Amino acid sequence: MTRPDVLIIGAGSAGSVLADRLSADRSRAVTVLEAGERVEDPEMRMPQLWPFIQQRSYDWAYRTTPQPRLAGRSLEWPRGRGLGGSSMLHAMAHMHGCRADFAAWAEATGTERWSWDGLEPFFDGLEEAGGGPLPVLHPTPELSSPLVGSYLAGWESLGVPRIPDHNRGEMLGATVNALTIRDGRRVTAADAWLEPASTRSNLTVRTGVLVHRLLIEKGRVRGAVYSSRSTGGALETVLADRVILASGSIATPLLLMRSGVGDPAVLAEAGVDPVVESPALGGNLHDHLLGAGNIYRTRRPVPPSRLQISEAMTYLRADDLGASEGRPDIVVGCAVAPSPSEVYAPGLELAPGDGFTLFFGVTNPRSRGTLRITGPEVDDAPLIDPNYLDEESDRELFRAAFERARSVGRSAALAEWGAEEVLPGPALTTSDDLDAFIARAAITHHHPVGTARMGKTDDAPVTPELAVRGLEGVHVVDASVFPSITAGPVHATVLALAASFAASLA
Repeated sequence: MTRPDVLIIGAGSAGSVLADRLSADRSRAVTVLEAGERVEDPEMRMPQLWPFIQQRSYDWAYRTTPQPRLAGRSLEWPRGRGLGGSSMLHAMAHMHGCRADFAAWAEATGTERWSWDGLEPFFDGLEEAGGGPLPVLHPTPELSSPLVGSYLAGWESLGVPRIPDHNRGEMLGATVNALTIRDGRRVTAADAWLEPASTRSNLTVRTGVLVHRLLIEKGRVRGAVYSSRSTGGALETVLADRVILASGSIATPLLLMRSGVGDPAVLAEAGVDPVVESPALGGNLHDHLLGAGNIYRTRRPVPPSRLQISEAMTYLRADDLGASEGRPDIVVGCAVAPSPSEVYAPGLELAPGDGFTLFFGVTNPRSRGTLRITGPEVDDAPLIDPNYLDEESDRELFRAAFERARSVGRSAALAEWGAEEVLPGPALTTSDDLDAFIARAAITHHHPVGTARMGKTDDAPVTPELAVRGLEGVHVVDASVFPSITAGPVHATVLALAASFAASLA
């Protein structure tokens, strides 16, 4: 393989933006290595099918360890494998987050670069409205499900403000989701950035390449050791002046650990010789949970979604439904179909048009988990322990989120549909029963972050400049560096993070 100036490991959301922005300088040779392939599955393009395309060849199909607070369940954790990464699997909601989220980032890193004001130009510049390539659909009432109109009216009757979208710095309120959809089809990060750039002679994109470990010499990352179809599984090495890890919150820290970076005790147990001590690597793992769900039967048919089923989200303060500024505590989403967790799915006899779901969850969970390797090889399964609902504050807010979901579900506006609660059912009223329901109903919202957090203190694995502490020549640019999760879906923030980093190298 020809030696590049920049080696990007991962062609997902961050990797696609990086590849485009960095190869725009034609004097810079850029190579991208991706474990997956270019995905041709037509169902991946169909927004309404996003919940049903997991476990296919383009899903890493991770699983968590059994979770004590989730009735001992082990959750599926889909992550995209192929050009576009998890933008091939996610629900296409596009949210910038809120000012308060990024104020916490600025405090953690000691720089306004990661504040709302520091990042907002990059959010805007990614989108078609700001001159970028990413389409962001703001559904009109004619395109949205008529059920969503009733859902939003229900919140208004409860004193919750109606907001234009989730992308103006304040998220408190109810609105339809902005979506990365064009002409009824999913648009991935690879569609927007990687594919248009792929004709450049200074950009090389290689698929089907597994990176086993980084090549580290005298405190500097010189390149990567990989295998591919063309090598017949044999290990080869590629050298580069700069290496950027953009493989996501799971694969990036695992690669660093296999390379000898991490907690020495964890590495030794996995049979890896420590090279750089980074005890916090793999810690700070957190994710959004959603209760799936508060489900209602309707007496008139709910039309099939023309979008992606989960059409609207309402962000709230637990103690003040009318609040319009500041950080939300809880979220309630509206899916225009019955959508239970795997525990309830076999027994819930509702056809898609016979009901709807109110998802509910906590926006800024305090519970933290861990990620660790179990062996030195790329195919050694990781231990993923999100430690969901470990903190009492998370459990308390989850109960509050359910009560808010139930309040709008019982509103006069949704009663027009003849809404009748079937899950968990009106008999459930005590905190103990509610906790038991949540334990069986909660599912991942697919937003794992934080496993290589950036920070201004020496215990943070990554610096505010996104460099790996203790090493030269390597940066991390993906959701693993989030110090804390943003209130809504994290995809737009991953894109803005990558755009900001690319600009710093211009």
